[in-house]
Amino acid sequence: MLGVTKLLCETTETKKGVTSCVASPRLLQFSQDKRPVVVWNITKRCNLHCLHCYADSKNQDYKHELSTQEAISVIDDLASFSVPVIIFSGGDPILRKDIFELARYAKGKGIRCALSSNGTLIDKDIAKKIKDADFAYVGVSIDGIGEINDRFRGMHGAYNLAIAGLRYCKELGIRTGIRLTLNRRTINQLPAIFDLSERENIPRIYISHLVYAGRGRRIKNDDLNHYETRMTVDYIFERALDFYRKGIEKDILTGNNDADGVYLFLKMLKVDPVKAEEIYRLLLKRGGNSSGVAIGCIDNLGFVHADQFWMHYSFGNVRERRFSDIWLDLTDPVMRELKDRKGILKGRCAECSYLDICGGNYRVRAEVEYNDIWASDPSCYLTDEEIGISKQIPQPPFNSPLSKWGDRGVKGKIGGFEKENYAVKVA
Repeated sequence: MLGVTKLLCETTETKKGVTSCVASPRLLQFSQDKRPVVVWNITKRCNLHCLHCYADSKNQDYKHELSTQEAISVIDDLASFSVPVIIFSGGDPILRKDIFELARYAKGKGIRCALSSNGTLIDKDIAKKIKDADFAYVGVSIDGIGEINDRFRGMHGAYNLAIAGLRYCKELGIRTGIRLTLNRRTINQLPAIFDLSERENIPRIYISHLVYAGRGRRIKNDDLNHYETRMTVDYIFERALDFYRKGIEKDILTGNNDADGVYLFLKMLKVDPVKAEEIYRLLLKRGGNSSGVAIGCIDNLGFVHADQFWMHYSFGNVRERRFSDIWLDLTDPVMRELKDRKGILKGRCAECSYLDICGGNYRVRAEVEYNDIWASDPSCYLTDEEIGISKQIPQPPFNSPLSKWGDRGVKGKIGGFEKENYAVKVA
């Protein structure tokens, strides 16, 4: 994920003026310590049937899911391996009876825990259990307002239940956030989602690009084209700036398209080269796509994947080997290549001048589109000129980003981005 608010609106300057990037929860993505954040699909069962569900979850029991004791053993290993965060996901993790026991145990082992839910099952009692389990964060998926969300997520009344769940959590002081996945069915809901977060005082908005996995593969044709993506990302950047200008504290993040970081850098370069240099340094620490490096996934049966969208390929099972051993085992060719992918990527990704801060974007989309995990990501919306392929443009030196660029071509610093000739409209 890309911390838009962090990169656009904040600074890493300490009081003494020394640049710092401490691996606090909000800066974890920019840390050079690449112990993986683990998305743990602790159960596959879900009471909804969302059109884009990467896990293809259904409202049914799934046999052979990890037992409580097996899950505790996994947590012991993750703690020993210094995994910083577990994101308990699903399905909907609330449908797992021991979820709060597992979260408390992980917290006791020093692991920060987040809960990824559709929110419909969070009532006052569940909110209290979330609070008592000391979850650091609860993210609730909302893909539109009212019936639009309900149609997309497959249950009448899901929107109202999710909003109620968020409110119950907020009443207890639990940090909350909204998640939305971009596609042609949801794009016009984006302004309303930002307004909702302001109205309900929800501190975090996570906006995900569509990944072609699970049922998401079936709606691939609903993915935004490159123009629509640029239009939408511009809008996200502008809303993040707008919150900042109004003094409203929000964390705005995008996910699942690492071209966003390059695009943000290139836009900032036009208006504030000094800030652009700072952004580049942070993006360099982040390293772009981190599947198999700084993020991993354990599914409900214990299989380990490069990320939550790679359910079709496993490196091993935690019932047979520890996660830490699986994660460090480079005899698996995909694991080895993910950890050192520069010489393997093909097409535009191989030639891109910004590979160090993008990492080649999402391999799953390349695999679906071209039947080759090392082909270019079809969702990269940057032009050949922007990434230095069709026309040579100055590129920042590795050791000193932008130091030789100065203010070339910049007429002055502007508080925000130049306005475009288009805007996202509410449906």
